[in-house]
Amino acid sequence: MQSVEYGRWPVSRRAYDQALPRVVEALKVEGFGIITEIDVKKTMKEKLDVDVPPHTILGACNPKLAHAALEVERTWASFCRATSSSTPPGRHARHGRQRGAMLGMVGNEALQPIASQVQERLDRVLASL
Repeated sequence: MQSVEYGRWPVSRRAYDQALPRVVEALKVEGFGIITEIDVKKTMKEKLDVDVPPHTILGACNPKLAHAALEVERTWASFCRATSSSTPPGRHARHGRQRGAMLGMVGNEALQPIASQVQERLDRVLASL
């Protein structure tokens, strides 16, 4: 089975409570809104009574690009994720590798230009942090 890179993990030295709002703001600058937010730390504590470092999964969506993708591939669901976690020695922000992941999942080459746009925007988000 071929391995596919599914994310990037640049490290920020900012405190978690300062880094997460910066991620959200950087996503906004690139046209993404947050449609879901999962507090993994809180969920693990509530469901399993386990303490884990802060970790948030943001469901980020760029409506224009999501619509364009749906016009090309009706069975494709918007799949942009940004993750922020706190693990020693620093804080990490991650995004999925949209181009490879989308194309690999649905196999529709017409999605390539849209996936590339999503990837470029998310790369700029990470670079801004």
